[in-house]
Amino acid sequence: PYDDHDYWTEFFGRVADGIVSQLAPRRVLDAGCARGFLVAALRERGVEAYGFDLSEVAIADAVEGARPFVRVGSLTDPIDGTYDLVTCIEVIEHLDPADADSAVANLSTASDCVLLSSTPSELDEPTHVNVQPPERWAQLFASHGLFRDFRHDMSVLSPWAVLFRREEARTLADAVVEYEREWSRLRAAPIDLRTSTLR
Repeated sequence: PYDDHDYWTEFFGRVADGIVSQLAPRRVLDAGCARGFLVAALRERGVEAYGFDLSEVAIADAVEGARPFVRVGSLTDPIDGTYDLVTCIEVIEHLDPADADSAVANLSTASDCVLLSSTPSELDEPTHVNVQPPERWAQLFASHGLFRDFRHDMSVLSPWAVLFRREEARTLADAVVEYEREWSRLRAAPIDLRTSTLR
């Protein structure tokens, strides 16, 4: 799927723009980087970016701007170092379900901020052996102290992209307030639409 170099360069360029403008990270790791399009795009924007991927073929064929900064590695192994942001884009659904918690633990140990995109519905892909609803990933990240950050819209990546963040100052009560506020806002939209349609 990465053969259309121009398409993926443009796509990950937009994703990198969104990451830089909203999060301004200095050091980023792309876990499951494939050929390194996001790593290259972030580096072009002045971010110290690295990546790893299980596929030796993908790493051997990495794009020029990423080649020195990507390596073969697995999400099931502990991640060396810490980062301002770790991205994990359409990767975790390929893992054995038994490895999901350790993968989330590895991501959560490497950064206090994780951008996750994992399809909740593409069940026809044979390698998608661990497709989960968003609440399952939220549950796993919460068990490691990271919670959905509603302040950032990362839909430039995918409709289901979520930014999980650890904030030591935020209490459970504060998190509940944020969830309730967002739930109420989202719930109000269809109610208003239904009311205006009935009128």
